[in-house]
Amino acid sequence: MVKTTVIQGRKTTTDDIELVRQLIADNPDWNRTKLSRELCRLWDWRNAKGRLKDMACRTFLLKLEKRGEIILPAPSNNNGAASKLITDVAHQTDPIAGKLQDLVPVTVRPTDKSMLQHFYCLLARYHYLGFSGAVGQNMKYMVFDKKDRPLSCLLFGSAAWKSAARDEFIGWSHQARTKNINLVTNNMRFLILPWVKVPHLASHVLGQLTRRISSDWVEKYGHRIYLLETFVEKERFAGTCYRAANWVYAGQTTGRSRNDRYSTLKVPVKDVYLYPLTQNFREVLCREI
Repeated sequence: MVKTTVIQGRKTTTDDIELVRQLIADNPDWNRTKLSRELCRLWDWRNAKGRLKDMACRTFLLKLEKRGEIILPAPSNNNGAASKLITDVAHQTDPIAGKLQDLVPVTVRPTDKSMLQHFYCLLARYHYLGFSGAVGQNMKYMVFDKKDRPLSCLLFGSAAWKSAARDEFIGWSHQARTKNINLVTNNMRFLILPWVKVPHLASHVLGQLTRRISSDWVEKYGHRIYLLETFVEKERFAGTCYRAANWVYAGQTTGRSRNDRYSTLKVPVKDVYLYPLTQNFREVLCREI
């Protein structure tokens, strides 16, 4: 029997909550406004005048987050804290081209306070999804060549709550996933700056990153990471750099909500790539106690 509860005056089922989780996981570029409006349309949640109950839905989502059911995107309105973080930073855009060997050593560095504004500016301006901030446990990296010129930015954050392809690959139970989801991190942004045209640079950066991210996580948060994940929008990218860096193709997202009642909502199909950081990652991630 499907469990039902009342949240913000709306009867809410476990399937409804799962839908919200899936929308967040499948659409990392959606802000809170986009998420609440899409939910209002899906549920036909309107007031007496037929207008979407957007603010009621916003409160509904905040209550779900407070209950620990979901993790919302960072606030991105004009007065929000996240948008205040991003300011325009002067930077060079002179072309960087040639062979990888001409740039080495290439260094991957966790961002410190002196680098953050530069990092925010580059991602917000040049990544196709933009950037409005990061919440929860996360790591931000910038990549430099031997002349200390910026080449790339990477952001790792909270793993998707549920991904059929990833979850089948791991083989964990619902209880184990709930307990150990913080031991997985999602490569939410990977930007090679648009004026950098160097073959094999992206896979080289990923190789360096995978060798250090777990120890960086220990230093910052006190625990290791055992698996990396990323979702590559199939119609935009081929995932070549991930395959070249030995990430494992695990399958695809469905391109729609997992709940058949809402199958009319179309979202981009994404390829799921995973990178285990230890040989015993399944043993660790599948522990329930």
